[in-house]
Amino acid sequence: MSSEAASAVAGHNDPVIQELRAWLGDRLSTSAAVREQHGQAESYHPSVPPDAVAFVESTDEVVEIVKLCARHRCPVIPFGTGTSLEGHVAALKGGISVDLSRMNEVLEVNSDDLDCRVQAGVTHKQLNDYLRDTGLFFPIDPGADASLGGMTATRASGTNAVRYGTMREVVLGLTVVLADGRLVSTGGRARKSSAGYDLTRLLVGSEGTLGIITEVQLRLFGIPEAISAAVCSFPTLEGAVNSVILTIQMGIPVARIELLDEIQMDAINRYSDLDYPVQPTLFFEFHGSTHGVEEHAETVGGICAELGGGDFRWATQQEDRNKLWQARHDAYYACLALRPGARGGATDVCVPISRLAECLLETRRDVDAAGLLAPIVGHVGDGNFHLVFVLDPEDKEGWTQAEAVNKRMVERALAMGGTCTGEHGIGYGKIKYLNAEHGEAVAIMRQLKSALDPDNIMNPGKIVEP
Repeated sequence: MSSEAASAVAGHNDPVIQELRAWLGDRLSTSAAVREQHGQAESYHPSVPPDAVAFVESTDEVVEIVKLCARHRCPVIPFGTGTSLEGHVAALKGGISVDLSRMNEVLEVNSDDLDCRVQAGVTHKQLNDYLRDTGLFFPIDPGADASLGGMTATRASGTNAVRYGTMREVVLGLTVVLADGRLVSTGGRARKSSAGYDLTRLLVGSEGTLGIITEVQLRLFGIPEAISAAVCSFPTLEGAVNSVILTIQMGIPVARIELLDEIQMDAINRYSDLDYPVQPTLFFEFHGSTHGVEEHAETVGGICAELGGGDFRWATQQEDRNKLWQARHDAYYACLALRPGARGGATDVCVPISRLAECLLETRRDVDAAGLLAPIVGHVGDGNFHLVFVLDPEDKEGWTQAEAVNKRMVERALAMGGTCTGEHGIGYGKIKYLNAEHGEAVAIMRQLKSALDPDNIMNPGKIVEP
């Protein structure tokens, strides 16, 4: 957007900003720093700041803000903790960023039924801290301490998805403010229902384009009797990937399987003060009974040995497991530390498990041929992996090459029956791939968007345009 166009948009939204300032006081910010932060998050896409940021504290406040914005046809962009990666929070048409981080209460926990209800600003780590003494936990762990509203909006998953599924599987119901300010509740606490359209699943993954999620009803799980983690290094990337494929095809119930290539291992060794071999490496975690964990770990160890893997290095103490998985979650920042001053361009695809080795190895060859620094890391137990391009922000040629590698990776994944994004979402960064993946179904998505948001005020420019 040009500076002239941006000024015109901001001027159009002045009445909204004035009314919100009178109502919210210092909970409405127009400072350049706050707006800049709310226009980019962790994305490598350029920051596109909103005209103002409203820090809300209740669902009722969200309702009133949306009603006000609807009257003035002013865009509304939901904001959680700012960990999204495909430009989800960019204010492409100006408007008001609605920051839900202060809506951070756990509203109820039903231990007997293994479910809970939280406000959208509660993070997954906060929820698990709250559950610590209940014998329950929430398993979806995307790495960053994302908000549960944001995780729902992007259909997040993470390291535990191979066993516990994604947000699609664990969200039971939602409270959502629609584009005209209507407040609706979807789903409920029942584990299954045949009553009407499944609006919950429609809104999970909608990225703020259909409404603002303010509360989430979630499934919980019992903490396993035994948990054990292990690390296994391989001389080749192919051996590591094939070990994953065979493990999944044999139906072994592993809780987590993470792949890190040798570049990523070098990065986390340096960043997290570890001493693992600088080789393609698998991180495993096993959940279950003591006997079951031992049996499954022994079977997986045998698979890895047959395919060239070294001995398992075990992390059975909670402190050691926490250090291991914290290192995995810090992989992005470890990548950036390889080239101080660089930006990270994170992208992902997901393919059927039988095509994982082919997709991943061809992508690695593309990266090497382009001479790029781009570690590979992935939740490979469900066929999902990530590239993190580490480049100087001013290296235009490098970013052009990175985009070409990303494009080939996406096209390769789609040709294999996969998806252009396993968990990062579309935002505006991957809109160009949606037609290739879904074809005529994109027209149906567009009709749904137009029906629920006829004035296109809900996070415009993301997923589909009317």
